[in-house]
Amino acid sequence: MQPIENSQSLWSQLQEDVQCVFARDPAARNTFEILLTYPGVHALLVNRICHRLWLTGMRSIARILAFICRTLTNVDIHPGATIGRRLFIDHGAGVVIGETAVIGDDVTLYHGVTLGGTTWNREKRHPTLGDKVLVGAGAKVLGAITLGDNVRVGANSVVVKDVPPCCTVVGIPGRVIQSKGIKIQLNDGIDLDHHLVPDPVGKAIQCLIERIDQLETAQNKFATIAQQESCSECEADNVCQSHEEASVLKKAVG
Repeated sequence: MQPIENSQSLWSQLQEDVQCVFARDPAARNTFEILLTYPGVHALLVNRICHRLWLTGMRSIARILAFICRTLTNVDIHPGATIGRRLFIDHGAGVVIGETAVIGDDVTLYHGVTLGGTTWNREKRHPTLGDKVLVGAGAKVLGAITLGDNVRVGANSVVVKDVPPCCTVVGIPGRVIQSKGIKIQLNDGIDLDHHLVPDPVGKAIQCLIERIDQLETAQNKFATIAQQESCSECEADNVCQSHEEASVLKKAVG
């Protein structure tokens, strides 16, 4: 993640925040509609102002303005949070971003996402998100952890540990189930296919089913040979070469 650029003008930030919606929401039709009907955009635009007030020491005013915005949009962004360029909060409902959270450029958050803290100490206690991170609906990212660039977090996951760049995380607690090892290559540079994630539980069950099928096949083969002729009735016993396969199978299945 590149350092957050603070020299960008407020007007330039607001323009980018509105225009990035078109790239990540096919339902967006025009700028007028976005400015009137997107609570995530409203919350972000107000936060840009609140954050500047926070940095200049006018913290009470920033908190009051942020509280009013939360009441109207249902998006709670602390004025102290550091937010990069072109953040998109889709739907907006229930999103919470804590005071010491750091968000990189081109990040996408869906409804119900929480970037929360895990301590009451006055220190860095909220997560850091790299560039082009996508956090699915209802996911919780907790503590002073870091999510690398291009990370995808599955819906309703709870992430409590650092995640390397270009990985997909799902589950409670979150675990890495896919690592691309290289940057995600897309035309617009942003990966919105957060529904295309592997199913580790389903894969494990499938492996167990295949193993059971193998054991049952071996068991049935041994039972068929044993029915044809029993070694206990043959005087040759283990000397008989024709039943060598049966002996091996018997050892294999116990």
